[in-house]
Amino acid sequence: MNITSFTQRIFLTFLLLAAPAAWANQTVVPAPPQLAAKSYVLMDAASGKVLVENNGDQRLPPASLTKLMTAYIATLEIRKGQIGEQDMVTVSEKAWRTGGSRMFIQVNTQVSVSDLLHGIIIQSGNDASVAIAEHIAGSEEAFADMMNAAAQRLGMVNTHFVNATGLPDPEHYSSAHDMAILARAIINEDPEHYAIYSQKEFFWNNIKQPNRNLLLWRDKTVDGLKTGHTEEAGFCLVSSAVRDGARMITSVFGTVSEQARAAETQKLLTYGFRFFESRTFYQKGTELAQAQVWKGTTNQVKAGLANDLTLTLPKGQMEKLQASMTLNPQLVAPIAQGDVIGKVEVKLADEVVHSADLVALETVEEGGFFRRLWDGVRLFFFGLFN
Repeated sequence: MNITSFTQRIFLTFLLLAAPAAWANQTVVPAPPQLAAKSYVLMDAASGKVLVENNGDQRLPPASLTKLMTAYIATLEIRKGQIGEQDMVTVSEKAWRTGGSRMFIQVNTQVSVSDLLHGIIIQSGNDASVAIAEHIAGSEEAFADMMNAAAQRLGMVNTHFVNATGLPDPEHYSSAHDMAILARAIINEDPEHYAIYSQKEFFWNNIKQPNRNLLLWRDKTVDGLKTGHTEEAGFCLVSSAVRDGARMITSVFGTVSEQARAAETQKLLTYGFRFFESRTFYQKGTELAQAQVWKGTTNQVKAGLANDLTLTLPKGQMEKLQASMTLNPQLVAPIAQGDVIGKVEVKLADEVVHSADLVALETVEEGGFFRRLWDGVRLFFFGLFN
């Protein structure tokens, strides 16, 4: 396929997808709100783009926001089949004695994994967090190693955990940006368990405790995630909301009260939904072109993206995007599925707003002797004239 012709085709596709926005008035984006908080981040959930941040990478005590990772590990183990939701967990004395917010499980009793998960997410139970950590890893210390491994895999570069609860420790820290990354993983990877984060209360041991996320009562578009508070950390909240099919994630550290963390978070959500939009242009694995292959069992390979091509921009900007694609003209077999064979660039005016690798969507094995010999000659002359 001629590269120039495909560049034109992908450009037209962007125009077609973005055309409805051309009829709307372009939105002038004002300066973001200034929050009364130590640090904060507003992230578009679809693209992962940070739209607003202040001290977003500062390492701070996360308090009970830690339990986002505790719950993430637990649900990951459930999905992998390592534990079951109805498995019964024996409550240790350590778990029972853990102070702070509690689910009020009793020592030497048995509680299901499902109930502990609800106690962690809704009631912010420190006792439940230790119990699930010990059940999964044998000890809270070993579980912290699992937490840190997951944080590294997700790209949470300013995070280190030493416990499953968020109780204060000098070596236990995270950042607003990292917690937004974690929230996005929770939402995208496991929608079934994410539904727990929207539940307003949980009843256990004859005690009904409310979810401390006040936005669940104030804003019907909010469906998660988690609060945190210690004297050192202040009042923290990681939250998410969906409006008109778009999802935003906020992460706010270090406000002065429960009311303040809800109010400051609401400012970010309002700003994000009012002035930005996101759109997925191509999904991962979709064939975008076929690239020429030399010395292979076939002379073409399907090219596409390894990840969805999703962009977030100020409202009214989508129709101005221009996209181009380049393919490596000298691809020589063997080619493995996932090998990088080109690049897509998306520009707004003269600024590159997104670039992504084009990858092979299939494997092309090395061709036979005569195919390799003939293509070797052709490739030699191709190189001379190009």
